[in-house]
Amino acid sequence: MLKRCIFLFAILCTISVQSQSLVEHTKEPAKDSIRKSLLLKSIGNGYLPTKYFNFDLRYLIKYNQYEGIRTGFGGITNNTFSEKYRVNSYVVYGFRDHRFKYSLGGGFRLAKQTNTWVNLSYTDDLQETGSTKFLTDSRVFQFFEPRLLNIDLFHKHITKAISLEHQAGPKLLTGTEFAVSNVDPTYNYSYVLNEKEFKSFNLSMVKVAFQWEPFSKFELSKGRYKRKKSGYPKFTIQYTKNFNNLFKSDFSFSKLDFRTIYKIGKQDDTFSEIILVSGVAGGNAPLTHLYHAYPNNITKEKILQRFSVAGLNSFETMYFNEFFSDKFTTIQYKYFLPSFNFSERFKPQLVLISRYAIGDMKSPERHQNITFGSLRKGYTESGFEINKLLFGFGLSFTYRYGAYHLPNISDNVAFKFTFNITL
Repeated sequence: MLKRCIFLFAILCTISVQSQSLVEHTKEPAKDSIRKSLLLKSIGNGYLPTKYFNFDLRYLIKYNQYEGIRTGFGGITNNTFSEKYRVNSYVVYGFRDHRFKYSLGGGFRLAKQTNTWVNLSYTDDLQETGSTKFLTDSRVFQFFEPRLLNIDLFHKHITKAISLEHQAGPKLLTGTEFAVSNVDPTYNYSYVLNEKEFKSFNLSMVKVAFQWEPFSKFELSKGRYKRKKSGYPKFTIQYTKNFNNLFKSDFSFSKLDFRTIYKIGKQDDTFSEIILVSGVAGGNAPLTHLYHAYPNNITKEKILQRFSVAGLNSFETMYFNEFFSDKFTTIQYKYFLPSFNFSERFKPQLVLISRYAIGDMKSPERHQNITFGSLRKGYTESGFEINKLLFGFGLSFTYRYGAYHLPNISDNVAFKFTFNITL
C-alpha cells in the first residue's frame, strides 16, 4: 500500500505542478490569457473541451481493489453541438476483472429558463455497496478519489433509466428518476426473504430529490439561473421507492435520505463546517441498497500498511465493510484555522476534525455470507489535518475512541496523506 501511495504521490505531484503552471500563465494579459483561464476552469470541472464534444476526465484512470486499474474515456456534447439536445456516454475497462463497462445516454431540453431536461440512459457498470447518490448533486470532479483505492465491495448493475431535472426556482433544484435494474453482487452474498435465497435480483425504483439553498444568491444569465454566491445551510432530501412485481422486481422497500451542509465564518479566515447525513430504509432492502458510513480504513496489521490518502468526508479509522445499517446518522465537524503565511507559496492550514456515527440494522440475519457490525452504540473519531504542505499534499492524524475503541491502540490510529488542490 505504501508503494502504491508513493506512485500516486508522484503522479499527483506532476498534475499539481502542471496545474500551478497553468495558473501562473493565466496571469498573462489579453485574449490568450482569457482563453487559458476558461480552459483551466473547464479542466477544474473535469472536462477537456473540444468544438462539439467535452471529454470527461473522470474516466481517464482510476484504481480500486476489484477492478485494479480502471481506464477509458467518455464525455458529453456541448452547446456548439446543440443547446436543445445532448449525448453523453463512456466506456471503461478494468484490468483485474477483465471486463468492459459502459453507459449510453442522451437528453432533450423542455425549458431553457428552468433548465428542464429529460434524460435517457442505459448503463452496465459497478456501484459501491451501501453508497447513496443524490440525484440533485451537482457534478463533483476530483483529480484523485481517495476512498476508491481501497473499496472492494461492489455490485454489478445493468440499469435503464429515464429522468427529469428541473430548476423549480432559483433556490430549489429538483430531480426525478425511474430506473429498472438487474443487480448482481460481485462478492459472495445472498439475501433471504420468505425462505427464498436471492444471489442476484431485479429492482424497479422511483427517486424524487430536492436541493434547497435558501441563503444562496442567484442571478439570471442568458435565460438561466446561475449561482452567484453560496449561502448556508444547504438542504438535500431524496425519497426512493422500489416496487415489487413491477417489471419483474423482486422486493418492496423505500428509503428516505437527508443531508445538510452548514458553514460558519468566512472562507479566507477561521470558519467551521458541519455536515449531517441521515438515511432510513424500510421494507425488504438488500445490502446493496442499505448504508455504510463512508469508511476509509483498510484491514492491515500495522499503521504504515494502512497508510493511504484521507477522504474529504469519510471516517478514516472505520474499516471497510465493518458496519452496515438500515438507518443511520453521521455528523462531521471541521474547524479551519487561518493559513500560516510562511511565504507566498508555502501556506499550510490546520484543520481540527471530529466525526460521529450512529445506526442500526433491523434484520441482519437476512444478509447471508457476510459479517458486519452495528453502529447502535455510537462511533466517534477525532483528529486533525495539516493541508497544503507540498504540491497540495498534507498529513492527517485521526484517533478512534468511545464505544468502538479497539483493544490494540495502534488499530485505533489512522495516519494518512491529504490532497487538496483548487484550479
